[in-house]
Amino acid sequence: MTWVAGTYGLDLLAPLAKVIAMVYLGCAVHAVVVYGGLIKFIARLNPLRYFQGSIEPVMVAFTSTSSSGTLPVTMMSAERNLGVSRSVSSFVLPMGATLNMDGTALYQGVCAVFIAQAYGLDLNTSQYLTIVLTATLASIGTAGVPGAGLIMLSLVLASVGLPLEGIAIIAGIDRILDMARTALNVAGDCAVACVVAHSEGELDQTVFDTAHVLKADEFLQAGEAVEGEARVARA
Repeated sequence: MTWVAGTYGLDLLAPLAKVIAMVYLGCAVHAVVVYGGLIKFIARLNPLRYFQGSIEPVMVAFTSTSSSGTLPVTMMSAERNLGVSRSVSSFVLPMGATLNMDGTALYQGVCAVFIAQAYGLDLNTSQYLTIVLTATLASIGTAGVPGAGLIMLSLVLASVGLPLEGIAIIAGIDRILDMARTALNVAGDCAVACVVAHSEGELDQTVFDTAHVLKADEFLQAGEAVEGEARVARA
């Protein structure tokens, strides 16, 4: 942040604050409208219970900025908070940690438009559509580790001819943006797991309707369970 201000001037900090606000607002709206809508209208479940049951993995994702690192907590919460069966969670959630990157796609779109405005470049309709398509495809191939979205942003910028130097402007606030987009990705993983489990008859309605918060020992059990499964797979 200091390097960005020193290189490009203090006048750039106000637009960067707007970028942060836009990404966080977009993530919040996406979670409520899209994921809440999936739970309410597709799975016919209570959206409030879904958000309450997925709060632990969302908090871990927000602080760690790694959907892959959050996976043990996500699986434990899906099973014990949301009533998703082990067979569904062990398939859907690892796949979601790799493929479901809605937050990353949203972040890349906002940043691409911001960089175009920062350099005084006008985008036409076809370029906006290219940004949407490229950001969606690039997000699918983004690794679930901190900072990976910033690297893939170069692909989005190159697709519409925007200067790659603009990434240096975003780098100063990338960690703050990474927290929001990772939390959204993990929230989406939990939502899809609930929808799939409900459609397959693998969701325990009683567990879903019962408020539950994971305790510290359950977090440890989640990590040990995943490590054990990894050892078995390697063997």
